[in-house]
Amino acid sequence: MSTNIPALRLTSITKRFGPLTANDTISFDVNQGEVIALLGENGAGKTTLMNILFGHYVADEGSVEVFGQTLPPGDPKAALAAGVGMVHQHFTLADNMTVLDNIALGTQSLFRPRLDRTAAKTKIARLAQDFGLSVKPDALVADLSVGERQRVEILKALYRDARVLILDEPTAVLTPTETDALFKTLKLLVAKGLSIIFISHKLHEVMAASDRVLVLRAGKLSGERQTAATNRRELAELMVGREITPPAVPTVPLGPVLFELSSVSTARQAHGTPLKHADLILHGGEITGIAGVSGNGQAALAGLIAGTETPSAGTVTVNGNTISGWSPRAALAVGIARVPEDRHSQGAVADMSVMENVIAERYRDSRFSRSGLLDWAAARKFTQSIIEDYNVKCPSPDARIRLLSGGNMQKLILGRALDPDPSVILANQPSRGLDVGAVAYVHQKLLEARSRGAAILLISEDLEELLALSDRIVVISEGHLSRPSARGELTVRQIGEMMAGHEAA
Repeated sequence: MSTNIPALRLTSITKRFGPLTANDTISFDVNQGEVIALLGENGAGKTTLMNILFGHYVADEGSVEVFGQTLPPGDPKAALAAGVGMVHQHFTLADNMTVLDNIALGTQSLFRPRLDRTAAKTKIARLAQDFGLSVKPDALVADLSVGERQRVEILKALYRDARVLILDEPTAVLTPTETDALFKTLKLLVAKGLSIIFISHKLHEVMAASDRVLVLRAGKLSGERQTAATNRRELAELMVGREITPPAVPTVPLGPVLFELSSVSTARQAHGTPLKHADLILHGGEITGIAGVSGNGQAALAGLIAGTETPSAGTVTVNGNTISGWSPRAALAVGIARVPEDRHSQGAVADMSVMENVIAERYRDSRFSRSGLLDWAAARKFTQSIIEDYNVKCPSPDARIRLLSGGNMQKLILGRALDPDPSVILANQPSRGLDVGAVAYVHQKLLEARSRGAAILLISEDLEELLALSDRIVVISEGHLSRPSARGELTVRQIGEMMAGHEAA
């Protein structure tokens, strides 16, 4: 039952990391039965603030109240007991355990350590049906796709009967249909009194799902708007302090064929779908977009481009030469660069420095190697140039890369991939989890590479991104690639039908 006591109150929250002030005297309330969207550029302090609320971090100043009770700082158990649930942006699952065990982990009393698996499965099935988050309780997490893992994270929080739910980029790996289903169910729960804070860089989600929007900029609360009284343009300007103009897509002459798959199939995947007799041609000066529901063969296709996957049938041709002995080193040697789907598990080593990560794929390059020894001065100079050229907010080249925000890590990986000028670029979900300013920046860099004559394969679950950048769109469904469609040839509805496995009208 609703009362005048706010579900959540943050008062003068301040958090410093050395000379950096991540949160600066932030105060706001969240009412019962209200959906709050938290916006801000990458590195603006959103995740830090939510980690303080959940007890992962201890604020230097300020307090957190849940339903009128002050939470002890740095105590996630107390936050859970008060009814706070959090879905983290980056997965916190045990790969060697089942979906059921991950969801129920930590919910059993020490006096009854044995899990009632039947009851747990029943509850998970009900939640999964209510939220449109289909999972297999007995499946190993290690065998799940990225989208399926995100569903488990969401169910894990809901399983604990949270009254205040924090969602940090919850839809980053969900399809539009799954996202719509999730938000519809969240609105039903909100009607029963659940309060929700969600962090999203997708402004259309904010407009569709929230009641109120809070905007952080450089660690401070820079704006607050009722959703019904604002628009995407105003929110974008509040986030970055300037007007955001999408980059223009110039006309570029079509170049030669730089990469080709001919009737290529891959071996059966532990999770995800293998490619089946796939044909694909990538021209220089062209962006080819791959549209599809997660798990339909994108991972196998990306692996083929990057050299981590070898064909079980068919041929791979690069610059007119049929390739044998395909490997990541071979791919790099012929000028193929990659921006991987998951920057944390595939694009970086968390406990290595920024500099070590930047040269990790090219440490044998003559720029950084002298007689078999690394030239650290040259590596530092190169890293510093990427930090400056790509406007990466980073303390120093020696900082651990895990300390960077998602957007700054993505910029660093992009800079690493685009230097020196590669002939073929794999851009796999390049703007996932990025704010509107960072998205525009990434898009501009990809368009610049296109203008220089690179062939770009853009794999994205964001149809707006694909339609804005792609010269041609190919739909992937159950491991099959459709024929290419020129810009504007298909409607969004037709692309959606093809993603679902139906032929284009």
